[in-house]
Amino acid sequence: MRRTKADFAPQCPIRDVLDRIGDQWSTLVLLTLAEEGRRFMEIQRALPDVSRRMLAQTLRRLEEDGFVSRTVHATVPPRVDYALTPLGESLMDPIQTLVGWATDHHHVIRSARKTYAARAKEDFERNPVV
Repeated sequence: MRRTKADFAPQCPIRDVLDRIGDQWSTLVLLTLAEEGRRFMEIQRALPDVSRRMLAQTLRRLEEDGFVSRTVHATVPPRVDYALTPLGESLMDPIQTLVGWATDHHHVIRSARKTYAARAKEDFERNPVV
């Protein structure tokens, strides 16, 4: 089905969902939880370049949207587990498809970026912007 510009208005479901799962960390967090539930520090060890603050924020947003569940165990110290909900699990097939596509085409994309950067540099050298 072809989409028109009106289909991509701010209230569009595509825009709403992609804005939430298409950020820098959400998809990686979901992939980290795909096999099994994990504690916060386990997720952070799997994604060492995410800050604690950003990981906490990402987990809250994923929980808010119903992709992730958070279970607090009454232990000392408290134990908190995160896991995919059925909604989160239903998202894994499309994400795995995207991961496969990205893996298969990453070299082509990197090559296109290099070509673009070289062309942009040449264009700037010929016609510098003041």
